[in-house]
Amino acid sequence: VPRSKAVLDGVDTFLLKTLHSNIGTCCSRRMSGKDPLLGALKAFILALQAEESPITDENPHLAPLCEVLEMILRRGIRQPVLGIKKRDYWHWLEQLPQHDTCGRLTQLCLALEKASNCKKVLTAQGKGRHFLRQALNKKLLAAAIQHLMHTSKLLEWYEPALSVLGNEDLTEPFLSLLLVVSDMNFCLDVENSSFLDDSWLLPVADTYETVPCRELGMVLKYLNGRIFITDIIPGSQAEVDEFVMTGDIIDEINGISLRKSPNGQAGFVLQKFKGKPLNFRIIRWKWRDGKIYKPMLPLLKLLQEEVPDLRLNFEKPTEECEAKCLEDGRLLYMLKYMGKVNVGMYGGKEVLDQGIPTVLDKRLPPRDVSFDVKETEVICTDKSSSKVLFHHQYPEVSCVGRCLGNNGKVFGFCVADFPEAPGRCTFDCLVLECNSEQECDEIVRRIAAGFKHTEWFV
Repeated sequence: VPRSKAVLDGVDTFLLKTLHSNIGTCCSRRMSGKDPLLGALKAFILALQAEESPITDENPHLAPLCEVLEMILRRGIRQPVLGIKKRDYWHWLEQLPQHDTCGRLTQLCLALEKASNCKKVLTAQGKGRHFLRQALNKKLLAAAIQHLMHTSKLLEWYEPALSVLGNEDLTEPFLSLLLVVSDMNFCLDVENSSFLDDSWLLPVADTYETVPCRELGMVLKYLNGRIFITDIIPGSQAEVDEFVMTGDIIDEINGISLRKSPNGQAGFVLQKFKGKPLNFRIIRWKWRDGKIYKPMLPLLKLLQEEVPDLRLNFEKPTEECEAKCLEDGRLLYMLKYMGKVNVGMYGGKEVLDQGIPTVLDKRLPPRDVSFDVKETEVICTDKSSSKVLFHHQYPEVSCVGRCLGNNGKVFGFCVADFPEAPGRCTFDCLVLECNSEQECDEIVRRIAAGFKHTEWFV
């Protein structure tokens, strides 16, 4: 019988608390196939199987599953008597390619190499967790354990009386469960890894794409190997885009990780990509429940001491905003597309006084559309068919505005029909009707700002 999400979440919490409180007792038992950790693993697998596929980072049973897997891999590892470095499961994983001679480790080696080279994780725990998330995506978990089973030098790390992997009676049911996991479809964001050193609970990570501009407008603070956004400069590109928030962390820029970066590194990377579109990986301080992401709380307290004026925005979006946030949290406008007309070879703002009335005089049936004003372009999509009617990069836009003395809810903008061939280029005037004059002003302002921030680059 399918259980409710709340009930399953309660089961997850209860199982993990029970496992942690009784782990010492459990380790001394040799119960053929009846180890409590394997029972918990089976329960979490069943819970995930009851969910829709693919399984993503938003699934509440994912973190408990990973925690139990880690407990199994960690349990019973023999520690060197005189060794300074404590052994963890990652240490045998990274040695697997050198000790296993079967020659069938290609995919496994690639995943291990990626975890080893990931600059966002700094500890053996973080690298092990990074590998486990890759292994779930690529269905490699069972293969890794099977290779361990015939690598005696590494298998000796596990104490038979205390571990699952060193106990032949428990290894077989464990492998059977991993084969079930391999049949499941995981779609995890392995790039969201900067907090794996600290927790299996991962933050919300978003991608912020912005156009080349003179001043992006984010004030940064370097703290404990992280780069925090502490302020947004009024009138800047960052304020216009309304994407980043104070308290967020810049995780990477154009694929370059900024974890443990020295002071000034973000500016150096931005200078390297001067004049090019920028792609930021942003870690949100706000988690999915609207509260502070718990592993970030100690860092935010330190940040507050360093920047006393720092303010986190806990405000809930208005009903109007909630009605418009329809796609990946972006603000979409529900408008009416009135049509377009060619206005000739001149695309200055003066032609709007001619183009907008011409379209309205045609009295064409308006089309209900969603209008997305993005960082680098505008996209208009037909609501009924979900077909993109047009999308234009800001460098293609020559002007935007309303027609004087006309309906205050109608605006138009001109775009080049053949921007790649300036010699034979003419301009089309596209006309849309908003729900209010205020909404119309807002859209015109956002398009104009996007054009302004790209004008110098063009």
